[in-house]
Amino acid sequence: MPEHMPPETTPEAPLKEHRFPCDTCGSDLRFAPDTGQLTCDHCGNTESIDGAGFRMQPIAELDLHAGLRADLPADQMEETRVTTCPNCAAEVEFATGKHATECPFCATPVVVDTGTNRHIKPRAVLPFALTQETARDAMNDWLGALWFAPNGLQEYARKGRRMQGIYVPYWTYDANTRSSYTGQRGTVYYVTKTVMRDGKRTTQQVAKIRWRSASGRVARFFDDVLVLASKSLPKKYTDALQPWDLSALEPYAPEYLAGFRAEAYALSLEEGFAEARAHMDRVIERDVKFDIGGDRQRIHNIDTQLSDLTFKHILLPVWLAAYKYRGKTYRFVVNGRSGRVQGERPFSAIKITIAVIFGLLAAGLIGYLAAQQ
Repeated sequence: MPEHMPPETTPEAPLKEHRFPCDTCGSDLRFAPDTGQLTCDHCGNTESIDGAGFRMQPIAELDLHAGLRADLPADQMEETRVTTCPNCAAEVEFATGKHATECPFCATPVVVDTGTNRHIKPRAVLPFALTQETARDAMNDWLGALWFAPNGLQEYARKGRRMQGIYVPYWTYDANTRSSYTGQRGTVYYVTKTVMRDGKRTTQQVAKIRWRSASGRVARFFDDVLVLASKSLPKKYTDALQPWDLSALEPYAPEYLAGFRAEAYALSLEEGFAEARAHMDRVIERDVKFDIGGDRQRIHNIDTQLSDLTFKHILLPVWLAAYKYRGKTYRFVVNGRSGRVQGERPFSAIKITIAVIFGLLAAGLIGYLAAQQ
């Protein structure tokens, strides 16, 4: 099945459920970001994750051409029960036996359908490093710094429900590129021109550009070009959560997901590569301008050859809060590693009006004092 086609529905397929019973009491274990271990909230038992923190070799990439042909090995594919949120289009994953939940991205009630989604397995995961309490503190500090946010929203958010720990899907792409180009190098020079100014003859320097043909080659290896594979969150917010410490990626293990949610990717491998290629082209254009040199550059043509194309599907940690305030949903996202916060916010008309009035009063006072001098 090509990657960009709708997923096939196979209700009879076996399903994986990321639940890990405690060896001591049988309750469900969860991954604890502060310790990096599985923890039982019932009895306090802890268990280590095999191989965590002891990765000796880089995480293996997958061949992009094989992925685009839907010709990956069977062990690189998996099936999960997912449904699309009718409000924000998030791909919400359900555990076995669960049929209704609330969308973690927009707080909309969601009911599972009867099918499964067959997709490429995650290759790596960046485990949560911040606890929910730390993420909530970061969000509240961020809200407190918003001057024109309504006081009611800040108070509602602080007293609101628990934050959701979500593993958000991303693609990464690697490529070797070799580009040949043609263009022109511009050199700025100045000529003296005589002009009349206020009835007097005077001279001034006028800039001119001398253009000469230029051509050459540039090469660059792109490593882990990151593309968001979710359509449920505004891209401007998730992009602003960067940078991510991808050097700390761990080989995918379901234990890291214990106690958290994971969103299935909604952006296909092919669509993701188109976005990655656009990023590569922008960087290559910058390289070409640098190679042309001079004071100005014109690019007529760039011909790029790509090789060694690989990819991987990874999961990155985000703490998410979705609040309904006066009939509208506002979402806040926190980088689960660095604590960087981004989000949607309303503006208080009253606060803005007061600020404008004070601004006008200040400007009037300054004008009055200036007139007295």
